[in-house]
Amino acid sequence: MGKINLAEGLPGTVGVLGGGRMGAGIAHAFLMGGARVVVVERDEQAAQGARERVESSVAKSIERGVVDGNLDEIVESFSTSVDYADFGGCGLVVEAVPEDPALKTEALTAVEAHLGKGAFLATNTSSLSVTTLAASLARPERFLGLHFFNPVPASTLIEVVIAERTSPEAEAAARGWVAGLGKTAVVVKDAPGFASSRLGVAIALEAMRMVQEGVATAEDIDAAMVLGYKHPTGPLKTTDIVGLDVRLGIAEYLHATLGDRFAPPQILRDKVARGELGRKTGKGFYTWS
Repeated sequence: MGKINLAEGLPGTVGVLGGGRMGAGIAHAFLMGGARVVVVERDEQAAQGARERVESSVAKSIERGVVDGNLDEIVESFSTSVDYADFGGCGLVVEAVPEDPALKTEALTAVEAHLGKGAFLATNTSSLSVTTLAASLARPERFLGLHFFNPVPASTLIEVVIAERTSPEAEAAARGWVAGLGKTAVVVKDAPGFASSRLGVAIALEAMRMVQEGVATAEDIDAAMVLGYKHPTGPLKTTDIVGLDVRLGIAEYLHATLGDRFAPPQILRDKVARGELGRKTGKGFYTWS
């Protein structure tokens, strides 16, 4: 069985900076679209971890019948590296490092220095200002936000965030990438929390306050949203999946930019302080095996 053909609209080679859960998911998505993918990590150990995550994810997709392909042939198009210079042949690079403005700014500037003039650069931030991140770049018109959702392979949505200096060419290219991945684009202007994080966090914070005040259990609050409003998962289980530390960081940013309605409740701060970060640590609002 041959390799997956490149979907229309996708760059032939895509780079991903950071091979954690989100970065590996983004790499998986572009591999399934038929692109060659290179993930660059900080050191060889992290690069090996990224390779294992991507290959495991692709194998599971094949086992479930989601992908009709051969693992060995698909991963021939995948590589990892610790050298930013390996982004040189990419038509698109997606930055997927932790939600720290200084770290992202440094990483994006370093990546851009290795890109060809025709390449595009994107950030996977879920809430930070894309316009602010663009300020340090030499070609901000070729930069925008691509907010993927966790888990990336299963999610059907990508939020395309247009910064102040993002060009119409970059927006059109992004719409093509999203379509090529078989997903749906929601295009928003750069604003704190964009659309998805702003609404999702607002609901989750209120759900946390309800648990804190003893209004109802996490299970019952989530059931109300799943059964009553047809959410695929409730806001508290989603928080566990995303990570309580990640949700806290976004809430603190939105609190600083949009006001007290996004003030993180004490129950969230306490759980993060205890290391109860959700699924990745085995405990959050739920206990995970």
